[in-house]
Amino acid sequence: MTEPLSPVFNALGDPNRLRIVTRLCDGGPCSTVALTQVIPVSRQAATKHLLLLEAVGLVTSDRKGRERIWRIQPEPLADASEYLSALSKRWDRAIDRLRAFVEEPQ
Repeated sequence: MTEPLSPVFNALGDPNRLRIVTRLCDGGPCSTVALTQVIPVSRQAATKHLLLLEAVGLVTSDRKGRERIWRIQPEPLADASEYLSALSKRWDRAIDRLRAFVEEPQ
């Protein structure tokens, strides 16, 4: 399950891309220009980040006149959240086993 999610986690590892995703999640669809008001990068840099996010399926865009309007694609984020939740449960079980081992009377 990690293999298809690797590009998503890699994309979210960049602070500016994470800011873009957060902005689109919180504020809904917006243009590249509007995103550059939220993240401290040029329009060209924002476009590169957005194209990478689009390549891994985190965002999509539509043309509206001269601008592109970007929107979040929730499925990859839901998949990542599900994976992290399952991983957290595995760690909890491992910690419980370790606790039981350490607290076991000798």
